[in-house]
Amino acid sequence: MRVAAAIAAAMMVAAGAGCGSGGGKPSPPTLSVRIGDSWRPFWRADRAPARWDGPDSALIHSFSWESAAPGVEWGTFPIEFGANAWHAQVIVARLDPRAVDMSLVLDLTRAERFPAWSIDRTPRSAIFAVNAGQFVNTMPWGWVMAEGRQFLPPGRGPLASAVAIDRAGNVRWSHGDSLSDVAGVVTGFQSYPTLLAGDGVVPEALRTPGGLVNLTHRDARLALGQTRDGRLLVAMTRFDAIGGAAGQVPLGPTTPEMAAIMGALGASDAVALDGGISAQMLIRDPARKAHLEWPGLRKVPLALIASPRAGGENAAR
Repeated sequence: MRVAAAIAAAMMVAAGAGCGSGGGKPSPPTLSVRIGDSWRPFWRADRAPARWDGPDSALIHSFSWESAAPGVEWGTFPIEFGANAWHAQVIVARLDPRAVDMSLVLDLTRAERFPAWSIDRTPRSAIFAVNAGQFVNTMPWGWVMAEGRQFLPPGRGPLASAVAIDRAGNVRWSHGDSLSDVAGVVTGFQSYPTLLAGDGVVPEALRTPGGLVNLTHRDARLALGQTRDGRLLVAMTRFDAIGGAAGQVPLGPTTPEMAAIMGALGASDAVALDGGISAQMLIRDPARKAHLEWPGLRKVPLALIASPRAGGENAAR
């Protein structure tokens, strides 16, 4: 009840703040990261790059990576966003798919076939888990391949992205309606919308109002990307108000702002996952000690899991 009251209060604050600042031309939406005692902008809507050449140095140096297990690191940093200078925490995980085993869990109730997965259903051997993809009604949207078997066929859409991982941990991305050769793929799925379409390119639909994407809607966000050196990035935002008690409030960056966060973190490819009240993430070490647990408010049908690589130095005992 106390958490529910805090969320309700934060929503009222957000709604009131959203009414504007009382006149004058609003300033362009800006994203800032805290450096010491001040906020340093790293993105502005009226100067948004069409391509990210690499990570933003100030953002990268605003936090430290902590090791959870071989191949899995994590960190957090605050951002300031919106005309009313709201704050959010960005929780980011960095995974080396060549050092861990990546897999998908399709989790539905046996009778009704409703979504059943949440982080408390993460396998005991896993060291990382996050809800994956988007879903329509009760099923994941688009292509799903698990353990080398295709469960769902490819979906179609100009802002769809597919992530395909082979047994050695090599990752292949496909953007748009095309799906690259899936020979040797053991884990793969589609999601949308595309945030970065290869080599840091921001899709035109995220830079042009009135197109396929609502460019102003704010929500809690979750995204998957990959750096140029082959590591995966998973970033989730949580609204930061009332002493952190409002983390479940679905208020956060816009879709273009989430693309900017992924680009500033150094991603060359990126796609949104199901955010809002579905977003949830778990990070723990091989001894099953949780380093980070962020539950969601809604169960989902699909999860992306990382486990110690069989036979590796971080294999579970």
